[in-house]
Amino acid sequence: MNDTLLDDESFMFTSESVGEGHPDKICDQISDAVLDAHLKQDPDAKVACETVCKTGMVLLCGEITSRANVDYQKVVRDTIKHIGYDNSDKGFDYKTCNVLVALEQQSPDIAQGVHIDRKEEDMGAGDQGLMFGYATDETEECMPLTIVLAHKLNSKMAELRRNGTIPWLRPDSKTQVRMRELPMNSLSLSLPLSLSGGDIKLKSEVYIHLSQIHLNSIAKVIKAVVPAKYLDDKTIYHLQPSGRFVIGGPQGDAGVTGRKIIVDTYGGWGAHGGGAFSGKDFSKVDRSAAYAARWVAKSLVTAKLCRRVLVQVSYAIGVAHPLSISVFTYGSSQKSERELLHIVNKNFDLRPGVIVRELNLKRPIYQNTACYGHFGRSEFSWEVPKELTY
Repeated sequence: MNDTLLDDESFMFTSESVGEGHPDKICDQISDAVLDAHLKQDPDAKVACETVCKTGMVLLCGEITSRANVDYQKVVRDTIKHIGYDNSDKGFDYKTCNVLVALEQQSPDIAQGVHIDRKEEDMGAGDQGLMFGYATDETEECMPLTIVLAHKLNSKMAELRRNGTIPWLRPDSKTQVRMRELPMNSLSLSLPLSLSGGDIKLKSEVYIHLSQIHLNSIAKVIKAVVPAKYLDDKTIYHLQPSGRFVIGGPQGDAGVTGRKIIVDTYGGWGAHGGGAFSGKDFSKVDRSAAYAARWVAKSLVTAKLCRRVLVQVSYAIGVAHPLSISVFTYGSSQKSERELLHIVNKNFDLRPGVIVRELNLKRPIYQNTACYGHFGRSEFSWEVPKELTY
């Protein structure tokens, strides 16, 4: 949509998502499958597993200290099979790909400074860094609508691929949702008005005629996912905008763990501290503190203390307590940010060893987080708001 078509107050915002077969998402899922395999046998395993994939090859690298005995070949191949790369005709095959393992023990310097000879609640942060949590009341999930719809479009395509409704789909897909938003009063909140642009990139089994792609995408994907109130005769669809997309997945691009951090979080809304999630156990605050910050943010919004909020926490390696906690409400609260910070400090203990207990993060739950976003999904503990006292 041309900017001249916007009224004086509305603005455009775009979020994207990628499907299970996107090369970076393959790596995220493999890394988290490795983490889960260790946690099933050793809930205290220290895991930092990175994955790289390219045509016919998967490389595991990183540092793991664990009592578990894990068959990495099986974990990797089972994950690729579940994603849907089960035939060399698709450019990648779980049966024949080469799996290379370059995993070492965790550095003893880090272990000594973080968890050796410490009670769990006093365990230090596994690294320095800053993490953000975000929540908004614009959707039931307390997530931005643009990223919610982008994830649901990819998820719907995977469903239609697996149940045979659209048999020519392959696992690699990308979606992008652009919406016209209207600031609500003076609160710097956004009210989604309409879907002004949707970009869906489908990896097809063979070169399907574009008219069939358009028909299937609009009727069976978009209209099944996007509420009708956001669609009108001005809605713009970009379906397979590059035309042909047959070579995809690791054959089309190399994949690396942790390159889809905005897809994993809030679709560009709020902020991001830069740390990836997948393949990391709870001692890595890039992951656990980001989950806790989302827990804090969603709890504030569901308690109606604000309508939109960004929570930042920061840590130093080996230090248990956060160096700082900050709350930003974009003017959407009747309380001051200082008052809200007091409520946060009263209700939440953000030491890593306490976060793991409160959110039950030693369970092998992580492979399920590795596609369609880590937030806005009710099955995860950090998505259950805490009842606040203030």
